[in-house]
Amino acid sequence: MPLVAHLLELRNRLMKAALAVLICLFPLMYYSNELFALFAKPLVKYLPAGSMLIATDVASQFFAPFKLALVAALLIAMPVVIYQIWAFIAPGLYKHEKSLTRPILVSAVLLFYTGIAFAYFLVFPVVFGFFATIQIEGVTYMPDISMYLDFALFMFIAFGISFEIPVIVLLLVKMGVVPVQKLKDWRPYMIVMAFVIAAILTPPDPVSQTMMALPMCLLYELGVFAARMLSKPKAEAGEESTAS
Repeated sequence: MPLVAHLLELRNRLMKAALAVLICLFPLMYYSNELFALFAKPLVKYLPAGSMLIATDVASQFFAPFKLALVAALLIAMPVVIYQIWAFIAPGLYKHEKSLTRPILVSAVLLFYTGIAFAYFLVFPVVFGFFATIQIEGVTYMPDISMYLDFALFMFIAFGISFEIPVIVLLLVKMGVVPVQKLKDWRPYMIVMAFVIAAILTPPDPVSQTMMALPMCLLYELGVFAARMLSKPKAEAGEESTAS
C-alpha cells in the first residue's frame, strides 16, 4: 500500500476508536453524578462525622464528574481501541508474530483492569482508612473532589501499569533481550525495586506499600514462569534437532 493509503487506513481506525469512546461517554455523562458518588465511596466511607467532600474551584463540581466519565469511557472502550490499533498493524506482522501478539494484548488489557480493581476494592479502603486516623487539632478533614479525582486516577494508573509486569517480562524474553536465567538471578533486586517503587507511588504507610509491592513480586514470578514455559518447547525442539 502507498503511504497515502496507510494514512487513510490509520485515520479510519482512529475515527472508529474515537467513536467507540464517544458512544460510551454519552450515557456515562448522563449518570456522571452517580458515577462520581460510586467512585468516591471508598473515601466517603471513612470521612469523620459531619465531614464531606468539597469543591474549592468554581467549576470543579462539573469538570470532576466530566473528567471521570471521560476516563471511564476510555477504559470501557479500551478493547475496541486496542483492536483498531491491532487491525492497523496486523497486516505487517508475520504469522508467528500475530499468534504471540494476540494473547499478549488481551492479557495486557485484562491485567490493567485487574490492577484498577485491586486498587479500588483493596488498596483504597486501607489508604483512606489510614488518612482518616490522622487528626490535627483545628483542622477539619474535608477533601476536595478534584484533588481526590487526581489522586485516585494516579493510583489507578500506577496499579494498572504495575500489573503489566508479566507481559513486560514475557516480551523481554521473547525478544531475546533478557534470558530466563538472568531474570531468576535478578529476583532479589526486583524485590527491592518493587518496594522502592511502592514507597514512591503509595502513601507513607507500610500497609499500602506492601499491598503494592507484594503483587508486583508475585507478578514478576508469574512472568518468569510464563517465559520459562514458552521457552521450553523451543529449547526442547533444539535439543531434538541436535540429537538427530
